[in-house]
Amino acid sequence: MTQETRTEQIKNPDLLYSLHDKPSFWPSCFAALQHVLASLVGVITPTLIVGGVLGLGEHVPYLISMALMVSGVGTFIQCRRIGPIGAGMLCLQGTSFAFLTAVLSAGMIVKSRGGSPEDILATIFGVSFCAAFIEIFLSRFVHKLQRVITPVVTGTIIILIGIPLIKVAMTDIGGGFGAENFGALDNLLLAGIVLVTVILLNRSRNPMIRLAAVVIGLVLGMVAAFFMGRLDFSHLSSLPVISIPVPFKFGFQFDLAAFIPLAILFCVSAMETTGDLTANSTISKEPVSGPVYINRIRGGVLADGFNSMLAAVFNSMPSTTFSQNNGVIALTGVASRFVGIYIAAILFIMGLFPIIGGLLQTMPKPVLGGATLIMFGTVAVAGIRVLSQANLDRRNMMIIAISVGMGIGVSTVPDVLQALPKTVANILSSPVAMGAITAILLSLVLPENRVEEDDLAEVEPVTDTAKKKLGEVG
Repeated sequence: MTQETRTEQIKNPDLLYSLHDKPSFWPSCFAALQHVLASLVGVITPTLIVGGVLGLGEHVPYLISMALMVSGVGTFIQCRRIGPIGAGMLCLQGTSFAFLTAVLSAGMIVKSRGGSPEDILATIFGVSFCAAFIEIFLSRFVHKLQRVITPVVTGTIIILIGIPLIKVAMTDIGGGFGAENFGALDNLLLAGIVLVTVILLNRSRNPMIRLAAVVIGLVLGMVAAFFMGRLDFSHLSSLPVISIPVPFKFGFQFDLAAFIPLAILFCVSAMETTGDLTANSTISKEPVSGPVYINRIRGGVLADGFNSMLAAVFNSMPSTTFSQNNGVIALTGVASRFVGIYIAAILFIMGLFPIIGGLLQTMPKPVLGGATLIMFGTVAVAGIRVLSQANLDRRNMMIIAISVGMGIGVSTVPDVLQALPKTVANILSSPVAMGAITAILLSLVLPENRVEEDDLAEVEPVTDTAKKKLGEVG
């Protein structure tokens, strides 16, 4: 350890390695593995869900490989900072759950028209590529975006991301869409094993066990599925040895109805990334105000958009910084951005081998559903948490109530929009798009609350009789 590192430790006693320190090989590898362990399920699960719901079958191993490889490249860009792109901090970039509802809606639009799996993927990646430019543009003045994307709007959108996904998780617990044995006891047993394991391990006092709870739960679920004869490895032999990234392998298609919800979510993603990077700066003992901080935020949000664009080019879904990795920094005391290079290398190497994706594809739906039920529930709770930071006066309560009601309403009763033009109906049938548009419009139209006359009128004046009664009580 150098004298400079020892000086940093004196200034930052909670950190073993500060932002610009260079740990040796083995400490860097150990810290990197902990970050990968904490984020691996988050990186691969959206692809598994999209593949299962939209029937992408044989393409799933390749898509998982691309998700891992793109996450590795994105992490390298965030940590290394290339020109103005990147936060220059220890930030892990991975596939975002926030876009999952909109991506599934986009796939369903194409599927309802009779599109093939290739058409579905071409549209998903085409609209994701175009929508990523929204966040790239916003990165230049992200600090001003808070005037429109308020905590009320953000919290509402996050809730509407999580709630529809819970239905997906419950369907997987039952056996998956169209399963012949849907709701069978062995399906519920497998999901229960994962669910109970994650709950119990999450209550552990050991922080590393808590971070690995979902991974351990999935492994135990796979072991149980193996003994129940639910695993089939026959297709693994047909997989290629190495996955080769091919730009727009499935083509490029654009659909306005699929684009609008994704464009809105990229605005929200910019705000979420700002929050993640601020938390990262705090944990890393770096400034959270001033020109250095603003420069990092702009670079980080720019990298978020650029990496999502890169993800679309190389056949993966939009990505964002992972907030759970801030907890790993706090746990390990390692904030060195150079560890990010090791994380990037591990993810990229894992992505090279499609057999990893093939093994994950064999995971029975109930096993995946047992884990994702908790994860998607956590997404909805995160939205509630954001709302709790807002001033929940009558105006904001009205905005939340109407926006959540409209979002959930169109997802449960989609036929209510059947009289509208097809493109408009497709846009508004997305709970995220409907809720976000409603929340933003109401936030702009409804005036901020003041002390209103009718509120004061509701408070009865204290009469002489009342004063006497108060005096008697006193």
